[in-house]
Amino acid sequence: MKFKGTDNYVATNDLSMAVNASIALERPLIIKGEPGTGKTLLAIEVAKSLGKDLIEWHIKSTTKAHQGLYEYDAVTRLRDSQLGDERVKDVQNYIKKGKLWEAFQSDEQVVLLVDEIDKADIEFPNDLLQELDRMEFFCYETNQTIKAKHRPIIIITSNNEKDLPDAFLRRCFFHYIQFPERDTMQAIVDVHYPKIKKQLVKDALDIFFDIRKVPGLKKKPSTSELIDWLKLLMSDDIPSEILKNADNSKAIPPLYGALLKNEQDVHLLERLAFMNRRNQNK
Repeated sequence: MKFKGTDNYVATNDLSMAVNASIALERPLIIKGEPGTGKTLLAIEVAKSLGKDLIEWHIKSTTKAHQGLYEYDAVTRLRDSQLGDERVKDVQNYIKKGKLWEAFQSDEQVVLLVDEIDKADIEFPNDLLQELDRMEFFCYETNQTIKAKHRPIIIITSNNEKDLPDAFLRRCFFHYIQFPERDTMQAIVDVHYPKIKKQLVKDALDIFFDIRKVPGLKKKPSTSELIDWLKLLMSDDIPSEILKNADNSKAIPPLYGALLKNEQDVHLLERLAFMNRRNQNK
């Protein structure tokens, strides 16, 4: 089976080719792109499309590579030994399997999502080089080598907060999700809201892409924010005339809080609106 997108996920040809190429090469797929462009959702939909289980490893700034393999709770074992607990005789009672261990030991091939790898320390990717390359690792506490029964389909996402090491990138297939063009965005909206009024979508997309073109925005609105905005416009039953006659150089769009996420960008649009009105009154 090849990934071609799903009923809930619009995948461009380039993205589908990248997913299928990484599977064919048996290499992790690194997905980069603006926040809100569907990087995490891609792994979910790939698993659904291929009929495979999904294992998710969401990375935080404090996450260490060894946590993806396993963690040994020596403190609890010491405490149990002092209390005479019989569990101390079996070290495996104090081994917490990580997401890689789960993926390696699965009886069937799974999709493993390593989400937002750039949040972790810069050495994090390098610490996983051997395990991802050889598809095995050694557990010293149990004196056993954990080998992958089936090589998982690995999808790694990054928001480009920091550069990934070259040695790590060489072992991966890379794809950057370009921000959707208008036709693709229309298809994405249709997937989420198949019964939405076409005129509402047209006018909303006009405003959305106009805002993204404003120079100096700290954070451009993303695909997910457009979807949220449309949901609000429908739920509040905003009259189509408000959007149809809107001009982002003259006024802030209704329910702008779904699109703009910081006060600098709100103030920027307000200043542009004020300057435009002043120029028109001269």
